Parts: sequence; structure tokens; C-alpha cells
Amino acid sequence: MKRRLRIGLLTHSVRARGGVVHTLELAQALMERGHSVTVMASAEPGEQLFREVDFPVQVLRLPTLTGGLQAQVSQRIDTLVQGLPPLLGAGGFDVLHAQDSLSGNALALLQRDGLAVPPWARTVHHLDVFENPTLMAWQERAWRAADGVACVSDLWTRHFHDVLGYPARRMHNGVNLRRYHIEADSGDTARLAAIGLAPQTGPVCLLVGGVEQRKNSVRLLRAVAHLRRTDPAWADARLVVVGGASMLDHSAAQRAWLDTLAETGLSEGAGQPVLRTGTVSDELMPALMRRAAVVSMPSLMEGFGLAALEGLACGTPVLVSRRPPFTEHFHDSPGVAWCNPEDMASIAAGLQDAVRMPRLAATPRVCLEHSWQRSAALHEDWYVELMTEHRSSTEAARPILTH
Repeated sequence: MKRRLRIGLLTHSVRARGGVVHTLELAQALMERGHSVTVMASAEPGEQLFREVDFPVQVLRLPTLTGGLQAQVSQRIDTLVQGLPPLLGAGGFDVLHAQDSLSGNALALLQRDGLAVPPWARTVHHLDVFENPTLMAWQERAWRAADGVACVSDLWTRHFHDVLGYPARRMHNGVNLRRYHIEADSGDTARLAAIGLAPQTGPVCLLVGGVEQRKNSVRLLRAVAHLRRTDPAWADARLVVVGGASMLDHSAAQRAWLDTLAETGLSEGAGQPVLRTGTVSDELMPALMRRAAVVSMPSLMEGFGLAALEGLACGTPVLVSRRPPFTEHFHDSPGVAWCNPEDMASIAAGLQDAVRMPRLAATPRVCLEHSWQRSAALHEDWYVELMTEHRSSTEAARPILTH
């Protein structure tokens, strides 16, 4: 076995967001490879990590956040700058890995202020476009200061190479096949009934990620409303939207969602055509994936599209946008329907295609190829490279003493 590393993984939240799930799954896989792993995560007052884990998690408590987005981002970064040094000192880490811009900014500022920070990596799932120039500058600082950058898709790796002129590394996501699998668990029915999803004849269309512009939630809502009016097989269909715990401002998408509900005459709530659950328990997610007739990701932008991979692992057909990163890993996979995400009619047709597909009888190859174990092995090699390069550069910078 290779050297046992002491690895610190940093993530921005304890909520069930994609980047947080990525961090926890990677931590578990690295631990199973024999490494010592600690996760450091920020939490708002009263929050706890959404999942029980087998490795230590150090929680940095945020104050009650005030002001607009820039002010709240600044408060989050300040909390990390104040809280990380004792954790880093006690952890004796060989390498750090930041999964978000907040953690990246904190490490960059600590380095600037003279703290001896171990070599650190940064994963960029995707880059946002902010009208606020300060937020754009902070987003860039959070990866430029790192010793190495990884992206989870070819799309964003190429963006770093071709647009930003930076040699990012491709480090894929994975799917946990111990959690997401085709065989139903004994508690699935009760968990689904508890949120108002009793067995029914109409198809369930599942959207993971909440109501956001980049998730294309409003067009998906319009497509489902259209099918309920025009396709008898969809007359009793339900749209279930899960998640949505985000620190970004999605108020415009939320307003458009409510306007569309009023325009289409669809009601929202328990037993209604549309159900928004918010964040759900960790055990409920695989049950929802298996209950759905289609997992829908007609996204305008994604870093990877992990929910679609998890849906396929549960045997459920998925609808995805015919654009990267989906075209990278789903191009020849069974159980995948495609759409033009900017065309409501195309989304509706894609939903129909997906529901007509048979459920998968076996785990598809794309899920087997994208394992967290394989991802952890790639990360392990990357960490060793960064540590070696960091040691070499430190030794080169050390002054030569003469007598």
C-alpha cells in the first residue's frame, strides 16, 4: 500500500447539496483506501450534517448571516479564516482539498497572511457568472491560489485549459452503488407515503436540486403541465422537486415558478400535481429515485449531473440535456432520453421518451465506470504529486547558507 495520508477535505455546508455529497463520498472512499480523512464544514445556527458518516467532521459554526449576498459570503469566509487555523494545526494534514470557493478563499487568505498551509487542491464543479465584480474576483482567487485544480467533467476541464489558460485535472464524480441500486428497500413504501407519494397510476417526474434557473425548473414545469393536458398517459402525472438548499439568490426563478403554477392551473402541495419537498432525509433519496418514472435534468448548466447517474443506478430512466457534460458520459448509455433544454416541446417529448423506456434490469456500465473507489484512487495519486511539487518548490525557495 502507498503511504497513509492525512487528508483534510473542506466543504461549504452540511446540507445535502451536490458538492457536499461529493465531499462525503470521496472522504469515505479515501478512508476505505487506508487514509486518515477529516472533513471541515461550515454550518448555520442549528444545522447538523445531513448524514451520519464514519470519519471525523469538524463543524465551523457561522454567525447569523446578515446583508446581501456579498456581505454573507464575506461573513462565511471570515468565519473560516478565524476557525480553520486551530483545526489545521491540530490535524497535522499532509494535504488539503477545498471543494468550494468559500474554502478556497479562506485558504488563500491564510496563505497571504503567512500561515503555513499544507499543499492544497481545489475542485471546481462549475463556475458561476456574477454581476457583482467582487464576487467574480473572489471566485477566481479561490482556484488560482490553489496548488492544483480539478474539474469533474471534460467540459469544465476544457474551459480551464482553453478559456482560462490553466492546466486543470479531470477528476470524475462517482455513484455510491451501496445506496443507489435497483432492488427496493423494505422501508421505501413507508418513506414515500410519509411525504404524500402513495402508489398511483400516473408517472412521477423527479427533479433534484430545487427551483433554480440553471436547473431549468420552470420549463420542466411547463412541459409537465403540457403533457397533463395533452397526453392521457400523463393525465395524473406528478412533478416532485427535491432539494434546493442554496446560499445563492434564486428569487427570480422562484417568482417565475409561482407565476407558471398560476398560469397553468397546477396546484402545489401534498396530494397535488406538484410537490416540492425541500431537503429530504438521506434514506429517502434512493427511494424517490426508484419510485420515479423519470429523473429529469434538462439543465442549462451542470458540473457533472450526478443525480442522473444515481437515477440510472436505481434502474430509472433519465432525461438530460443534449449538451456537455451529459453528452460526455451518457452518450451510449441505456435508459437515457435527450432534449433541447431551451425548448419546452423538446423537454415534453423527452419526458415521454423516458417514460416509455423499460426500467433497467441491471446496473448500467456508466455507473460501474464512475465509482467513488476509482475516483479516490485518482485523487490519491494527484495528492502525492501535489505534495511532491510543493516540497520541491519549498526546497528551491529555501535560502542557501554560506559560511
